[in-house]
Amino acid sequence: MSPSTPTRKYNLTEGSVGLKLIALTLPMVWGVFSVIAFDLADTYFVGKLGTPQLAAMSFAFPVFMVMGSLAIGLGTGAASVISRAIGEGDRDRVQRLTTNSLTLSLFIVGIVILIGLSTIDPLFKLLGASPEVISYIREYMKIWYPGMIFLVVPMVGNSALRAAGDTTIPSLIMTFAALMNVGLDPLFIFGWGFIPAMGLKGAAIATVIGRSLTFITSLTVLHFRERMILWSLSCLRNFWDCWKEILYVGLPAASTNMITPISIAIITSLLAGYSPETVAGFGISSRIESFAMIVFMALSSTIGPFVGQNWGAKLYGRVHRSLHLSYLFCIGFGVFVAVILFATSSQVIRIFDTNPEVVNTATRYLTIVPISYGTKGIFLAACAAFNALGKPFPAVVLTLSRMVVLYVPLAYLGNWLFGLNGIFAAACVSNLIVGLTAIIWTRRSCRFKAVHPLEHPVILPSTQPPIHLPDVQDKTPR
Repeated sequence: MSPSTPTRKYNLTEGSVGLKLIALTLPMVWGVFSVIAFDLADTYFVGKLGTPQLAAMSFAFPVFMVMGSLAIGLGTGAASVISRAIGEGDRDRVQRLTTNSLTLSLFIVGIVILIGLSTIDPLFKLLGASPEVISYIREYMKIWYPGMIFLVVPMVGNSALRAAGDTTIPSLIMTFAALMNVGLDPLFIFGWGFIPAMGLKGAAIATVIGRSLTFITSLTVLHFRERMILWSLSCLRNFWDCWKEILYVGLPAASTNMITPISIAIITSLLAGYSPETVAGFGISSRIESFAMIVFMALSSTIGPFVGQNWGAKLYGRVHRSLHLSYLFCIGFGVFVAVILFATSSQVIRIFDTNPEVVNTATRYLTIVPISYGTKGIFLAACAAFNALGKPFPAVVLTLSRMVVLYVPLAYLGNWLFGLNGIFAAACVSNLIVGLTAIIWTRRSCRFKAVHPLEHPVILPSTQPPIHLPDVQDKTPR
């Protein structure tokens, strides 16, 4: 194997399917937890500055969500094409796709930065921010917007690493960013020694510094260890073809990621008709839910690279097996989480708030909705699998069906018929229906290929590393 060949020690086309999935998912559990901790640290320290500063961050939250969705979409598109190229054993294509996924992210982020900086005041006035709050928003976003480069590019780079089968390094990078943010936030917000107190501006600076270090780390690993980046004219010359491939999956993925916060905003406005305490209870239960879903999110971030590599290698039996095991795990772990939350939700909620109405609302939510966590996990895994296969349409349909076709209309119907419980039941029903639909859809998509085990790729020794393709029909490891 050539020294410039991307490493094969994370080859996902060989070995036990179950053990590979476990090895991929475990590091990502901590990585996803770190991302959540990163955001919580910002909220905690900024909250100590006062209500106007916290309100400024709250108004900026939709922008954060949109930019996060953009980064996730680009990363999903990059991981899809890169993982399949690795499975096909096409070294040159892997390097071209990885390099051009980074140039694409730089290009798009550059445009967004220019638009963002020129629209701070009109955008947040439109969102209803007061002049006092807008002054804080301007202070924060003038630093945050240019720092987007250090958010989006590492996320795309980490997606490329996961496509190569390495989830440990991306997880460590995310953890490092969270620790840096927790350490730097109080220093730059409140000041220490020769560092002056900078308030909300300090929070933005701390975030950008932490992200910039992940930017350097991610690119260093991709270039020097994995050898997946090649800054040469030969690698960049077909950039438009690479961009189109990435965006074919990436744009739908980014769009569907934006659907969820919009739908949640509609549900929140519906709950606001009850009382502020009801909205607060919903907010607390949503935060608890985000922790309960960490394992499912970690699994969905790793099933994509596994499916992509094996689909590229035409090992369709391994693809089918990985989805089967993932779905079984989601159901089992979902039941476990539901039982735990049913037994402990009221005690956990009181850690955040002791108001009886807040506790009652959050307890209702965490009694009804967790019943469907298993099928929600299946939905997440199925969407990741479809994107990895280069088939974004099913993922778009499933997401639209869950949030727009089912959740929001059923929430209004449930509110009319059963009140608050009806709104929460709508979330449960939509998760169950879409999860079961995802099982059927992925099985049908993989069934045709799985019954043609002889359709293996022709491996050209001059350009591709030796990959031993097992008889997937009879010898796929269990």
